Amino acid sequence: PKCAFVAVDVQNDFISGSLSLKNIPAGRDPERVVSVINDLTEHLPFDVVVYTFDWHPKDHISFFENKHCRAFHPSSKVSPQDARVLDTVVFCDPCSESGCVEQTLWPSHCVQGSWGAELHKDLRLGDKALKIYKGDNTDVDSYSAFWDNARRFETSLHSELRNRGITTVFVCGLAYDIRVAFTALHALELGYGTILVESASCGTSEEAEEKMKRRLQDQLCLIVDSSEVADLVSGKKRPWRLGVQLAKASAPQMC
Repeated sequence: PKCAFVAVDVQNDFISGSLSLKNIPAGRDPERVVSVINDLTEHLPFDVVVYTFDWHPKDHISFFENKHCRAFHPSSKVSPQDARVLDTVVFCDPCSESGCVEQTLWPSHCVQGSWGAELHKDLRLGDKALKIYKGDNTDVDSYSAFWDNARRFETSLHSELRNRGITTVFVCGLAYDIRVAFTALHALELGYGTILVESASCGTSEEAEEKMKRRLQDQLCLIVDSSEVADLVSGKKRPWRLGVQLAKASAPQMC
C-alpha cells in the first residue's frame, strides 16, 4: 500500500490555548498525542505526512464572540441574547438551500497567523510534511480535512493524496470525536483504506469518543493502537475491515 499519515489540528489552541481539551469538563490531556505522532512519523516509511490546520479569519462564523454579526434564523432554539459558548444556534444563510445553517459556538480559536493556530512546538516535521489549511471561509465551519461542513468547498487534501497514488490513510489528532472522526469518515467516502490511530488522538470525553467510535466502525473504519501501525504500513497485517474498504472502493458503480 501507499500510505499517508494525517495529523489533524495538533495546534496550540486545542492543547493549551482558548479551546484546550484540558479545560473541558472531562479534563483530557491532548499534549500526550505529540510524542506518539513523532514516534510514528519518524520511524515508519509513510509516503507523505500531512499536518492540518484549523485556519480561521477573525470574523469566523463559529466564534461565540461573533454571534451578533449574523442574523439568527427563526428556527434557532437559542436567541442571540441567551446564546452561550458550546450552544448550538441557527443562523440565516442565503447560500444554502434551506436558508439557514446550524452552528456550534466555540471560543475564538486558531485565528490565522496567531500563536494559537501554530502547531505544537514539539511536533517534528520531516521533509515529507504537507500542510493543509481548512476553515478559512468566514461563513462556514470545517471539521474535516477534506471538506467544509456544508460541503461547499474542498481542501487540496484529496488531490494531493490522489496525485501521490495514496491508497491508505492513517488519521489521528485533535479532537477524536470531531475533526479526526469527520476526516476519517470522508476518507472512507472517497475510497481510501482508512485507519484511525486511537492512541495518537484525544477527544472531548470518553463518552463522545465511544459514540463516534461505534459510528466509524459501522462504516468499517479500522481503529488501532499505535503499536499496530508498523505492520499495517508494511502490509504484513491486512485486517478484513481494510480489505472490505478497498474492495468497496474498487467495485464498479451500478446505475
